[in-house]
Amino acid sequence: LKYLAKKYHIEVVEKEESAEELAQKQHNESLLLVSEYAYRFFRDSLQTPEGQAIGYQYFRSRGLEDETIQKFGLGWAPVGRTTLYDSARAAGYKEEFLTETGLCLKFDDGRVVDRFYDRVVFPIHSVSGRVIGFGCRTLKSDKNIAKYMNSPTSEIYDKRHTLYGIYFAKSEISRADMCILVEGYLDVISMHQLGIRN
Repeated sequence: LKYLAKKYHIEVVEKEESAEELAQKQHNESLLLVSEYAYRFFRDSLQTPEGQAIGYQYFRSRGLEDETIQKFGLGWAPVGRTTLYDSARAAGYKEEFLTETGLCLKFDDGRVVDRFYDRVVFPIHSVSGRVIGFGCRTLKSDKNIAKYMNSPTSEIYDKRHTLYGIYFAKSEISRADMCILVEGYLDVISMHQLGIRN
């Protein structure tokens, strides 16, 4: 940037980050790293016998091809209530970041459990491609179970300001100068699979 600015006679005003701003940036980066770990965990869980028998079969029944499943990083949240938590803690991720992102819930008695379990997983990306949240769908027909569960609002994710699929669509939206809005995760993914990528 300095080289280009000098070449084109543009003044670059540098701003030094305060200790608070630096700490906040590092905190947000920790939340993003935990989110990306969960993304890999859910994606890899789709390859397990349980994930293949339930999650993968569901995606295939909805007409999704393997290439599309991989492109969108679709996954499976295992049936166990602490599977993600145990794996993340064993990998060195802090409990506070797991709960702050909403991936895990901590009860008053100290127990920590996974928010998402026994569900197919749709990772939600930022415009720049970082995983910032998840949408998860149950495959059970029990009316007492919420069909969809989403990541709660956190420092890295706000559902009101996030458009699912924008990372995959931004280039084509810009090229076509048009954006098509659809309702759900599978609608977005199916449109992409059909070649409608804006």
